[in-house]
Amino acid sequence: MENQTSIPSQSKAARIAGLLYLAAMATGLFAEFYVHFPSTLVINGDAAKTASNILANEQLYRIGIANNIVTFAIDVVLIWALYVLLRPVSRNLALLAVFFRLVETTMACVAIINYFVAMQFVSDADHLKAFDSEQLQALSIMHYTYALTFTVVAIFLGLGSTIFNYLLFKSRYIPKALAVWGIFSSLLLLISQFAIIIFPDLEKIIIPACFGPIAIDEIALGFWLLFKGANIPKMES
Repeated sequence: MENQTSIPSQSKAARIAGLLYLAAMATGLFAEFYVHFPSTLVINGDAAKTASNILANEQLYRIGIANNIVTFAIDVVLIWALYVLLRPVSRNLALLAVFFRLVETTMACVAIINYFVAMQFVSDADHLKAFDSEQLQALSIMHYTYALTFTVVAIFLGLGSTIFNYLLFKSRYIPKALAVWGIFSSLLLLISQFAIIIFPDLEKIIIPACFGPIAIDEIALGFWLLFKGANIPKMES
């Protein structure tokens, strides 16, 4: 490990990271289960129905987009906090994890921008008229590229998360079992997304199974860092 220069700043970063893990999980679950799932705004394979749902629930849809932007902003601060915490363990690996996670966040923001633009295009339609072919085509392309982008986003999340959890394991700042679970769940997410790209028919089976473990990991890690903190050893005199 590198010589520690500021144990208080590391300890503070650990608490901040814990809080942000939980905050990002809360906003992410809100978008996934409140905006998309109960209201069934997005109907796979039915662009016309999806467009109708967006027009009927436009305010909710916009809230979902704003919520996702907040989530990615939280992620940026979380990445910074993890870097501050883990830099003394290995600066180079911590930086590599930061780069992977920032690529993830950047791609996610670009996907949201495209999603927002396509929504604006659909919402300009006259509510009393049928959607024209160009609007339906735009919506279909939007959902296809959005889903594909987030498959790649998940790959970079898995890469960055694997390295961060390895550094947590190496540092012994948290229980080894929690760090090992983090490495496992991150690698599972990473491998599963490559499997979806190569074997798209596996998506319906893989998706529920691959995101569950990493969600459990981030919630558990968030609570541990927030309430227990990091077990940072004192410098020898």
